[in-house]
Amino acid sequence: MDADQFFDRHLDRIPILGIFRNLDPEATVAMCERAWEFGVELIEVPVQTSGALPSLRAAVEAAKGRGKSVGAGTVTTAAQLSAVHDLGAAFTVAPGLHPEVVAESRRLGLPHLPGVATATEIAAALAHGFTWLKAFPAKQLGAGWIAAQLAPFPSVRFVATGGIDATNAADFMAAGCRAVAVGSALNDDEALAKLRASIPA
Repeated sequence: MDADQFFDRHLDRIPILGIFRNLDPEATVAMCERAWEFGVELIEVPVQTSGALPSLRAAVEAAKGRGKSVGAGTVTTAAQLSAVHDLGAAFTVAPGLHPEVVAESRRLGLPHLPGVATATEIAAALAHGFTWLKAFPAKQLGAGWIAAQLAPFPSVRFVATGGIDATNAADFMAAGCRAVAVGSALNDDEALAKLRASIPA
């Protein structure tokens, strides 16, 4: 399954990507279980350091029995991508467009979500065949940036990432994002209720 098909399949059902960073394996699995109960299908565990790999491994193992998909985030090198692939990551996410990561993801058949923050980067990602893109850092870019970029790039499906929570998720969805990436909001009952209300049924 290519990246577009993979993200279409999962994020069209519920447009939320859960991101759980800097948590130990036990806490990561607990957050994953809460997100799964909410209906989230995709979880990202960032692996900016090798110390995060045990948490990724634990989340991947927990997902197996639930039919869920756990991926690795902050993947910026081919070596990282190979390592998380070996651990069973179902997809990868990057803060930017890294050519060697793109090449390795294609070689391994692993869906990849690259990050963009400018029109030039969007054009480059589209040239590589990506239409699902991580808008990062979304809070700093603003919901208006999303709407502005969709005018010249209507085929792009943005996942707003970075500073997204229950207070601003609706703004980014209204601006045209196809999904939002959130973390701590998935562990707060009040925020969770607001988040549910902000996401189209």
